[in-house]
Amino acid sequence: MVIDFHAHTFPDAIAARAVAGMSAGADMRAYADGTKAGLLNAMDTAGVDMAVLQPVVTKPRQTADINGEAAALNASGGRLRSFGGIHPDCEDPEGVLRDLAARGVPGVKLHPLFQRVPADDGRYKRIVNAAAELGLAVLIHAGLDPNFPGEDLASPARLERLIEAAPGATVILAHMGGLGQWPEAFLGAPVYLDTACALSPWRNRAGVLTPHPEYEALGRERFVRFVRTHGADRVLFGTDSPWNDMGESLEAVRASGLSEEELEAVLYGNAARLLGLQL
Repeated sequence: MVIDFHAHTFPDAIAARAVAGMSAGADMRAYADGTKAGLLNAMDTAGVDMAVLQPVVTKPRQTADINGEAAALNASGGRLRSFGGIHPDCEDPEGVLRDLAARGVPGVKLHPLFQRVPADDGRYKRIVNAAAELGLAVLIHAGLDPNFPGEDLASPARLERLIEAAPGATVILAHMGGLGQWPEAFLGAPVYLDTACALSPWRNRAGVLTPHPEYEALGRERFVRFVRTHGADRVLFGTDSPWNDMGESLEAVRASGLSEEELEAVLYGNAARLLGLQL
């Protein structure tokens, strides 16, 4: 069993345009076409059983449509599940989160860079605390992002302040806690980490490993040390599809040197627990 906890799709009508635009803007190779059908094909090729979509609300007006689709996808009981989305400028964030919880959506995704709000902003603190009260998990982009070179809106320091302000929240930090800023500080902290881009870095559109040193992968030895120091029971397999090859990402984790017990936890056990799945 393999669950990819960090994947992305777009509505069919805009998927080609969205993927092409992001690929060109950040010089990133895309490994799927951005549609749900494309993601399912990638999963079949890689041997991934289930994927959890992590939608990003970039404008408050997108909230209802994105969350309606997330609720419907979860209700379908298929191979794709979804977190909801919320924007820090929503007029009634508590109401949005209550609606998600009532509709069986397990969590929400925040992306400080695409939402143009620092991770330690009071609006995010309000959202994460409200999510905690409702039993919703929160997955947050952590670290740098090639779409916004050099920007620190999701830096480890900012994320630490957010986490400190929301005790008891179920927080998942993407990219092992900080893409390109691999922070030792989060190891052992009361958060989950996902593996997206940690061992299998982005390639540019020509298929060449990115030449930017800030996006280099952790490396096997450091990855294993991170997992064992933090605790394999709080690490989730993720790929950031379509921006990483699912099969390559999965093989990198399997070949990293983790034990079979650790792999079971990382590849599906922890995800199943957070999603409330009976396997």
